[in-house]
Amino acid sequence: MAGFRALAEQVRDEQREPCQRRQALRKCLERFAPYGHRATWHHLCARAGIDPEDRDPDPARLVAALEELEEARALWLSYEREFARRRKRQKYHGVRQPTSFDAWHRRTWGGRSLLPVKDPARVPSAPLVMVLRRLIATMGDLDLAALTTPHREKALTA
Repeated sequence: MAGFRALAEQVRDEQREPCQRRQALRKCLERFAPYGHRATWHHLCARAGIDPEDRDPDPARLVAALEELEEARALWLSYEREFARRRKRQKYHGVRQPTSFDAWHRRTWGGRSLLPVKDPARVPSAPLVMVLRRLIATMGDLDLAALTTPHREKALTA
């Protein structure tokens, strides 16, 4: 099973057929899909100008979609590194029980379904990295138990 970076290389590989490159991009979503697999796919297609059902898309558009996904993933990995450092400091100071913010992180471990979207037609139009930045900032200010749909909407539109 290939990892995200190996799949990203396949998307960029000019020796591969466009359908293979498309498949590699879809497999990237098995590793990182902030809205869920289907909704993230539709979001990337809309932003890159690809028909989600097109089996032979323009390779340049696939790379554009991949770059957006990679940028968002880099932000998420940076957040996860900072989370790990913070938890290590907390444990050193005797804080063994995770906070409510940490509960959100546990439920979204790995970057899958950070902001689940059931209807792919309703994904935010902003770049993934901007939405993730807002979501991380908002979740840092909210208690997970108090999280409701209007708060999620605020994260997307703020």
